[in-house]
This record gives sequence, structure tokens and C-alpha cells, in this order.
Amino acid sequence: MYITEAHPSDVWQMESNIKDKVIFATPKDEQERALIAGACVRKLGIKFPAVLDEFGNSTENAYTGWPDRIYLIDQNGRVAYKSKPGPFGFKAAELGTALARLPKSRAAEKQASSSLPF
Repeated sequence: MYITEAHPSDVWQMESNIKDKVIFATPKDEQERALIAGACVRKLGIKFPAVLDEFGNSTENAYTGWPDRIYLIDQNGRVAYKSKPGPFGFKAAELGTALARLPKSRAAEKQASSSLPF
């Protein structure tokens, strides 16, 4: 989910943003936020669906997503894993453990059983 811009050029521009040519001012409305989010998805090469927090930042406020976090939501819509703030709080092994704890979906079980050689 794309939330409040972490390093807007008019507030707290980082050298890495300048080097990577990722320079955006704080968006003035939801349309500007959507344009920035799309540019970030493309620039970062994100390959999974991305969604946009509404302009009042209700999701960021509810889940403390800033500066960035990884959340794993289970099949019942509950938080199964919440990382520490990133990027240094991201621990792939912790996420892997949380993923392994999730029950397999019926579709995954059906696919696994249909690929058995007997």
C-alpha cells in the first residue's frame, strides 16, 4: 500500500532519492498521490498489486505503516505478521516462518494433490 510520501522534496529529501532521480514534492491531492505511487511502483520494479491509501491516511494511521512495513494478512483478514519498520526491520526468515504457519487454501491443496504422480 502506498501511504504518505516518506521523503518529499519539500520536506525531507534524501541523497539517495536525488541519486536515483526519485524526487517528488508532497502531493496536494489524491490524484497527485496516485501519480507518485505509480511512478514509485515502476521505478522500484514492484511486481505485486499495489493499492493507494486514501488522502486522509486512514490505513497508515491504523497500521503504523510509515516509513514502511511488511504485513501478512491471513485468509480471515487478520494480521498474521507485522515487520519492524523497514527497510532494516525486514527479516525475510520471519516472514517465511509466518507464511509457513498459514493453512493452505483449498485451491493450493487441490493443486498439490493433482500433481502427485500416483
